Amino acid sequence: MMSEIKNEIEKFWDNKDSINFSDEDIKKKILSVLASLDSGELRVCEKVDNSWITNEWIKKAILLSFRSQDNMMFSSGISNSRRGQYSWFDKVFLKTSGWIEDEWTKRNFRSVPGAIIRYSSFIAENVVLMPSFVNLGAYVDSGTMIDTWATVGSCAQIGKNVHISGGAGIGGVLEPMQANPTIIEDECFVGARAEIAEGVIIGKGSVLSMGVYIGASTRIIDRATGEIHYGKVPNYSVVVPGAMPSKNNPDGPSLYCVIIVKKVDEKTRSKTSINDLLRD
Repeated sequence: MMSEIKNEIEKFWDNKDSINFSDEDIKKKILSVLASLDSGELRVCEKVDNSWITNEWIKKAILLSFRSQDNMMFSSGISNSRRGQYSWFDKVFLKTSGWIEDEWTKRNFRSVPGAIIRYSSFIAENVVLMPSFVNLGAYVDSGTMIDTWATVGSCAQIGKNVHISGGAGIGGVLEPMQANPTIIEDECFVGARAEIAEGVIIGKGSVLSMGVYIGASTRIIDRATGEIHYGKVPNYSVVVPGAMPSKNNPDGPSLYCVIIVKKVDEKTRSKTSINDLLRD
């Protein structure tokens, strides 16, 4: 069944400038992919034999959904005595629209006032969402906390027992169009105001200090070995911001990089481990 939907989406994508997106059958097939993302049945990216594989056809379905739906007005339920209810105008409704207490109990994650979760993102059990933003197609696995003003971009993949600190940004892939989602693997700690984007993978158990910025072209330098990585932080790395002088002009401006200062140890874990009391 899913292979049939995949073939249909590929066909729609190849003919996106000529097909009629108001056709109910086409719309139904596109939106069925978003429903499967929302439930966790599908993921934009999944790990197979220790390698992350991106399902490009799912990204295409998400983009096609913007053609197949009209803008709608949404009411926040919050009103002002002088101006009436606050509202917004969009093509994507919120994941929790219309939920009653039974649905919240079934899904079993916490979402405090101010948290915005767009439809087609998946939130696993025991996740804690502070006032934050989770974009469409994203996947947030169990036991993770998305702290205040943090952003999880479109199609980003967040592992189990991760802490995304206040104001941190995990980049999306839909605009500008990126090949691979940004991935934060299990048990990572991302410091406040850090920014990870452009399909970078943060390996399992790594700790990123406050203000670390990593994109696809950022040099990731291992202080102990001198080895330079691009696009992936090795597992259990402790990473801080740094700078590297130019080889051709050592006295000139240095270029930004990040430094692996050590591997995670018990001292690091004691400062960055998650608090189970917040997830019961």
